[in-house]
Amino acid sequence: MNSFPYPSMRDRFDLRFYFVVGPDDCGNRPILDVVAKALDGGASFIQLRAKTQDVAEIVSLANDIAEEIAGHHVEHSVAFVVDDRVDAALEARAKGIKVDGVHIGQDDLDPVVARKLLGPDAIIGLSAKTVDEVREANHLPEGTIDYIGAGPLHMTATKPESMIVDENGDITTLNVSSIDEMRTMSKYPLIVGGGVKADDIPMLAKTKADGWFVVSAIAGATDPEQATRRLVDDWTAIRGDEKPRYTGRKPAATKLPAVLTIATTDSSGGAGIPADLKTMLANDVFGECVVAGITAQNTTGVQAIAAVDPSIVGAQIDSVFDDIRPTAVKIGVIVGVESVKTVARKLRDHQATNIVVDPVMVATSGSSLAADDTIAEEISSLFPIATVITPNIPEAQVLAQMPIGNQADMETAAVQLAKDYGTCVLVKGGHGVKDADDVLAFPTGAVTWFEGERIANDNTHGTGCTLSSAIASYLAQGEDLEDAVRDAKAYLSGALRANLNLGKGHGPMDHAWAMH
Repeated sequence: MNSFPYPSMRDRFDLRFYFVVGPDDCGNRPILDVVAKALDGGASFIQLRAKTQDVAEIVSLANDIAEEIAGHHVEHSVAFVVDDRVDAALEARAKGIKVDGVHIGQDDLDPVVARKLLGPDAIIGLSAKTVDEVREANHLPEGTIDYIGAGPLHMTATKPESMIVDENGDITTLNVSSIDEMRTMSKYPLIVGGGVKADDIPMLAKTKADGWFVVSAIAGATDPEQATRRLVDDWTAIRGDEKPRYTGRKPAATKLPAVLTIATTDSSGGAGIPADLKTMLANDVFGECVVAGITAQNTTGVQAIAAVDPSIVGAQIDSVFDDIRPTAVKIGVIVGVESVKTVARKLRDHQATNIVVDPVMVATSGSSLAADDTIAEEISSLFPIATVITPNIPEAQVLAQMPIGNQADMETAAVQLAKDYGTCVLVKGGHGVKDADDVLAFPTGAVTWFEGERIANDNTHGTGCTLSSAIASYLAQGEDLEDAVRDAKAYLSGALRANLNLGKGHGPMDHAWAMH
């Protein structure tokens, strides 16, 4: 059911000719006069930008613009959204004013929250300046946003905070290459703006962008109608009458990348195979499992642990690879030396790729999960075939045989382990006292740090399983290791931030936090 008494615009809006306007953008002219002329010139999407006004003022302006759109008899073809102010959009919609949704920036309200507040029929757009921000938008739950506004194309005085600053501190802007890269990456229609002028339109029309958005090119023009018409005509002269429209949820994929977890059960569901499969589901891959151990376990500890016959472990691996071959493999706790040997041999036989080894030695509760001889065999057999190993600080201290008390120690240990074992090593900082930064070391000696937010949540059961499974999921989707780690950390942070509270000890996380 729609939350206001008009048909939803969400399944048919036209993004090509997008006009952003506010009362401060129009000089001495009334904003309604400028909006009217833009509509006459062919504008297909209107965004009200009125950040400094209070809710009542924004609602009043929104009502006037909605009536202007209706007066032009285009209320069923021209979408109308409010910039950033979800509170004002909610108030307007509650009053029956035809506000179709909002456009929000990276530092504004979480789009997942905006969707919950505005409902399924609203249009929600999101700003993005970089490919990384587009990638993060792709990981939002399906149906959260409807399009992306990318920019800036040029330096602009109206939004200095939108400038892109590179690693050298220089201000950069979008170009044909970066626009095409962002659009190729994006699951959503993408429009480009930020200082766009009439002379830019032929260039933009030759990119993969779905449309343009402008402010002063129309609002500051001597004749807004003529200015809009030129922008529209120059675009359609190259692109014709193609209209990117919202098409709802993407069709179900005929194939999903498969990821295999080889680990133990957790009867409480927070770690091990249950956590791995939940993580894989939440991160858009098809999860498979090989049971390499059975635990009686809950949030207070591990009450019992039992091995699975190594021949059964091997048979499970053969079954998986002979049918739904995994693109990546996550390895957690394996119970018993012979099972470790079997796993290593079978993965070599099947030429497995993207192998993430989480060398779990002790559960979050403090219970031991692996005997010394099993750990030694894992180091000997599994580390050499791993793409990356993911020890936490206590595990890295054992493996590197050195104390770790600060970030310099973390980096030293990571570099040493990467060199010793000839594989990438991610030392996780979650057990540190200051922050949750992680460091990734390559066998070459190169390192990359990943900043992490320390979230006040004692319910951390299964964090290591979750992170390693998420890394494997993103590797399976074709991301390089650094991007996979970065995206996996973002997913884990969301699961912790959801503050699920179950159990008497260190409780589990909400693996489905992004789906609610």
